[in-house]
Amino acid sequence: MKRKHILALVVAIGFIAVAAYALVDNKIDYSDFEKAAANGRRAQVSGTYDKDKGSQYDIKSNTFTFFMKDHQGREMPVKFVGVKPNNFELAPSVVCVGKVEGGVFEASDIQTKCPSRYEGSGKMKTEGQS
Repeated sequence: MKRKHILALVVAIGFIAVAAYALVDNKIDYSDFEKAAANGRRAQVSGTYDKDKGSQYDIKSNTFTFFMKDHQGREMPVKFVGVKPNNFELAPSVVCVGKVEGGVFEASDIQTKCPSRYEGSGKMKTEGQS
C-alpha cells in the first residue's frame, strides 16, 4: 500500500472512533431516580409533580425548583435553570433530562404532557342518538 492510502485509512479509523465515542457519551438512559443516582450519567426520568410540596421560580437566578415522584414512587427535588414550562401545574406527567448531583436532580430539559381537552367522556354515540 502507498503511504497516502495508509494515512487515509488511519484518518478514517480515527473519525469512526471519535464518532462512536460521541454517540456513547451522549446516550441518555431512560430510568428512575434510583438508577439515575447510581450511574451518575445523564438520564431521562418520567414522573409526576408533587403539588403538595409546591414549586418555586427564582427570577434573579432564573431557576425553577420542584419535587417530582418517579413511577417507582421515589421522590427527589428537581432544579432547572430556565423558565418554568407552560401549564406545569396542570400537566399529568413530567419528563426531566439531567443527572443527580448531591441528592438533587439537575435537569437540563423539562417536558410536560399537556392535558388533552379533546378526550371524550368514554361514551360513544350511536346513529340516531343526539
